[in-house]
Amino acid sequence: MTDVKTKSALSPQGKPYDELSHFINADGNHIFTKCWEPPADVEMRALVLILHGISEHCGRYDPLAEVLVAKGIRTFAHDHLGHGQSEGARIDVTDFNIFIRDALQHAGMIKEKHPGLPLFLIGHSMGGTIAILSMNKKPAEFAGCVLIAAATQINPAEATPFRLFMAKASAYMMPQVGIVAIDPKWISRYPEEVEDYANDPLNYHGKVKARISVQVLKGIDNVFKSIDSIEWPVLILHGDKDHLVLLEGSKVMHEKIKSKDKTLKIYPEHFHALHREIPEDAEKVRQDILNWIEERIDRKPEVYCVAEKEETNEMTTEEKESEKEKAEEETKEENEKEELKEETKEIKEDESVKDEALENENKE
Repeated sequence: MTDVKTKSALSPQGKPYDELSHFINADGNHIFTKCWEPPADVEMRALVLILHGISEHCGRYDPLAEVLVAKGIRTFAHDHLGHGQSEGARIDVTDFNIFIRDALQHAGMIKEKHPGLPLFLIGHSMGGTIAILSMNKKPAEFAGCVLIAAATQINPAEATPFRLFMAKASAYMMPQVGIVAIDPKWISRYPEEVEDYANDPLNYHGKVKARISVQVLKGIDNVFKSIDSIEWPVLILHGDKDHLVLLEGSKVMHEKIKSKDKTLKIYPEHFHALHREIPEDAEKVRQDILNWIEERIDRKPEVYCVAEKEETNEMTTEEKESEKEKAEEETKEENEKEELKEETKEIKEDESVKDEALENENKE
């Protein structure tokens, strides 16, 4: 996956990028990548790109990837900008769209190397937000999406107007200041997983910074704004004891999207990282993901065909919005012209009345 070898560029851990799999994004940053290969005797049937959550890294998806590759699904992932072994200030981003842009760049590289194979997205937590917005931007590129406790709704109890104001003010004046910490105990019910998360040197263990927090909120807001237009295949997974991301967001998404191929699975007593829960429960979650993908490998979902048709033969959502804005602007201009005409007419009528009065006065 390495595009350019640069001996001078080092990862945040001090390792040369010419020794690490990576791509270089549009801003010139080295983005660390990981690939899990199917066994040599297993035919490659599909592709998956995993998008991890905030403060973690793609190496934490080994158990899930192993289940997928065993069935011929070549699996890819990368560390988001500012995460894990990728370049960038730790847990910071100036614009949430950078995450989406990088995800689409990686997806494009994967598709180019494996033409003809269906590509699925899997997004966890913040990675779920990125996955949704990436799917919305280029729906025809993907065969479907799996969301694991995706961040799709702001918690009103936490994000009070005052806290939102303070977060935005901090993001502007002190973007690197930490405002909220992730408590590892809410990641999983399994003590070994909690310990593993807390001791993982590639995870970020400080408070999540102000600027990225505000950018994530903007990403969630964009998901909410586009939710009515979603028509692609999606599997939505959430634990009913998730203390980090609202279950209600997954419920609302499942209810409001227009997709004909949508499934919501709620796991009783599960915490946030469903794929890293108590071993037997995590195994069930990983199997559910595999089953859903396998069911869609050999068939092209109807909604996916619709997405392709819309992209190739009809206007995109952005184009429709642009046309709508243009039409509204033209209507506004027409109204202003009509108002101007009416005002001009009234002025002329007033002048006519005055002229007539003056003429009568002269006659007298």
